[in-house]
Amino acid sequence: MPPKKNTKRAKAPSALDRRGKKKVSILTQEKIEYVDWKDVNLLRRFTSDRAKIRARRVTGNSAQQQRDIAMAIKNAREMALLPYENRVTTQRGGRGGDRRQRDDDRRPREPREPREPRETDALKQTESPATPPPQTEEASQENTNEESAE
Repeated sequence: MPPKKNTKRAKAPSALDRRGKKKVSILTQEKIEYVDWKDVNLLRRFTSDRAKIRARRVTGNSAQQQRDIAMAIKNAREMALLPYENRVTTQRGGRGGDRRQRDDDRRPREPREPREPRETDALKQTESPATPPPQTEEASQENTNEESAE
């Protein structure tokens, strides 16, 4: 077996080579020295649409800037200037095509005719606990006889 020659191959780019330009922080761009918890407009730029604090790699903050931002956001939340969470409503997609708008191809519904109340409706009204059950004629005569006897 012949000895291996020392040939130079192209190396795969390392992680450092692939990394793009470092993102510059908003605080650095606007030359903000102190992050105030009352500055809601600035703090909202460091939170997501669901009110989560964005990561350093997303915002480009240094470690100290990220700590300051996090403390300011937490103070603003405590003082009810920022929400702890923000619900995002999204419209749900259907299942394929089996749910379609059925209103388009139907003719308008005809108005209903008035109907007589059913027996069950009448029974529900008479059996309600708010009104006492109706007495028969015999029971009412007994009550009048008892009252007159006293």
